[in-house]
Amino acid sequence: MENKLNKRYGLITAITMVVGIVIGSGVFFKAEKILNCTGGDMTLGILAWVIGGCIMVACAYTFATMATKYEKVNGVVDYAEAMLGKKYGYYVGWFMAVLYYPAMTSVVAWISARYFCVMMGWDITGGGCMVIAGFCLIAIYALNSLSPVLAGKFQVSTTVIKMIPLLCMAVIGTIKGLSSGLMMENFSDVAIPADQLGGTGTILFTAVCATSFAYEGWIIATTINSELKDAKKNLPKALVIGTFIVMITYILYYTGLSGAVENHIMMEGGEEGARLAFTNVFSSIGGTALFVFIVISCLGTLNGLMLASVRGLYALAARNEGPRPEIFKQVDPAVNMPVNSSVIGLLMCGFWLMYFYGANLTEGWFGPFCFDSSELPIITIYAFYIPIFLMVMKREKDWGGFKRYVMPTVSIIGCVFMVVAAAFSHQMAAVFYLIVFAFVMVLGFLFAVKNKKAGQES
Repeated sequence: MENKLNKRYGLITAITMVVGIVIGSGVFFKAEKILNCTGGDMTLGILAWVIGGCIMVACAYTFATMATKYEKVNGVVDYAEAMLGKKYGYYVGWFMAVLYYPAMTSVVAWISARYFCVMMGWDITGGGCMVIAGFCLIAIYALNSLSPVLAGKFQVSTTVIKMIPLLCMAVIGTIKGLSSGLMMENFSDVAIPADQLGGTGTILFTAVCATSFAYEGWIIATTINSELKDAKKNLPKALVIGTFIVMITYILYYTGLSGAVENHIMMEGGEEGARLAFTNVFSSIGGTALFVFIVISCLGTLNGLMLASVRGLYALAARNEGPRPEIFKQVDPAVNMPVNSSVIGLLMCGFWLMYFYGANLTEGWFGPFCFDSSELPIITIYAFYIPIFLMVMKREKDWGGFKRYVMPTVSIIGCVFMVVAAAFSHQMAAVFYLIVFAFVMVLGFLFAVKNKKAGQES
């Protein structure tokens, strides 16, 4: 049995994977959070979206440059290994397989179920919503495991569908808001002055951190590195084009909202605020259709995240690393998928879904270890990027000054900003998250020691 994945995805699939994974539910419900963070200050809100987007594009550009040179099994793990050695690449891959991918995937499964329940008028925090979330996980897992090609087509289709309501609100909401004067009113009136929220700096830290979940996920597109046709050419294009499309779309959508509904209503309304905005612009049918689009949008994001989750342990096993590599690097010849890796990937997604419910939707099963698993992993993922970018500046002597120094420097500044913003925003919850992170990494260390001993004995 040949344990290699086929080259089956093209540039369009890669771009839609970047766009489709990033644009999910985040832009719909984080718009309300950012308005609350900024006290209804639209200018500061747009600035937060711009800062978060620029950080994403800068990091994606730097990784895209590395993608033109390095190609193995899993993009970000390849780059970490190339820049800092096998050991660093292993720990990056371990973190992403055990914590980052499944934690993000589980949250998006719940969000998919949440918006479906809102559309149906059901409770969004009870057991019924969690049953639907579990079903979404299993259904998308089955799609990825049984038909990877169909999963790729599903990714393209949902990306196209999810862009429709965003672009419609961006264009029609802006036109309607300018003609009615509501947009100018929303830009000029601030519900809560900045000094009452701790000052402009504090507001931006909190607001940019809020954008992080909406912007997160672009790096997951690199997981199909070994399955992408002409990866050294197409992956860089996908990263840069995809992230730029996301940033522009978010900013235009956020601006369009200001022409559809008063800021204070959006700040108070949550999901209903978004529904009201679409109802005002597109009638009651539009308000209902919004939630259909959001559910489809979430499922597209979930599909991309699951695509990464099921390959997490395979990326390590292909390097003869992690737990039982001889098992997890096996590829089923019938569907050309790492089935054993995918089963554990689903199991870890289920665990993190249980954690999210116990930590965030109940009275708190885990005491002080209850943290937001949708935002806090950015502390460590961006911290992992920093040494990689530093080594680009040191090692890539054949690159020009812009690629070797300017963009990595901008990326490092952005990474530091995201780490500080997340820690500042979540405070003590960040400390308890880091304890959990340390525990996960110790487990990874123990597996590394075990494999090293096994290698010496053999």
